[in-house]
Amino acid sequence: MRKNFGSKTWLYPMPVLIIGTYDENGTPNAMNAAWGGVYDTNQIMVCLADDHKTTENIKKNGAFTVSFATVDTVIPCDYVGIVSGNDVPNKVEKAGLHAAKSEYVNAPVFDELPMALECKLIKFNEDGICIGDITNVSADESVLDQNGKIDAKKVDPIMYDGVTHAYWSFGEIVGKAFSDGKKIK
Repeated sequence: MRKNFGSKTWLYPMPVLIIGTYDENGTPNAMNAAWGGVYDTNQIMVCLADDHKTTENIKKNGAFTVSFATVDTVIPCDYVGIVSGNDVPNKVEKAGLHAAKSEYVNAPVFDELPMALECKLIKFNEDGICIGDITNVSADESVLDQNGKIDAKKVDPIMYDGVTHAYWSFGEIVGKAFSDGKKIK
């Protein structure tokens, strides 16, 4: 038997994305955005309201980064989601995050967040959907495996549970995509 909940914005897993931008003075800004994901090949989308400082910064600079909040960074990553850059211009500093300029776009990469997608703005739709072209993916060497590839378990990203408003950690590998289904004959 199933229980019906009606129309809800519940999706599993929902990544906790930290959007990095610079303001007009070159001050780094970060925002926690749970609503985003792959848009197309080499493209990402995030849903951002017009009143966010992040939205203003992306429109002015044409660039942003998308990093993944991690188990080790829950507190600062939650903080940048509950405090507005319009009200607290130094919220990145207050969160204890340290920014370095991306080599590929005019946006910050945060030292504490081990993986970042460095993006150029493609467009902002009228409904708040920001679409970016991923020009580079960078990862700290600490999250690479012995073959130099990103190890998701070492990144240790968190996921947002919209039902309980909780952050969850990453689980174990339970299968192999594009392979396990071939067992059915």
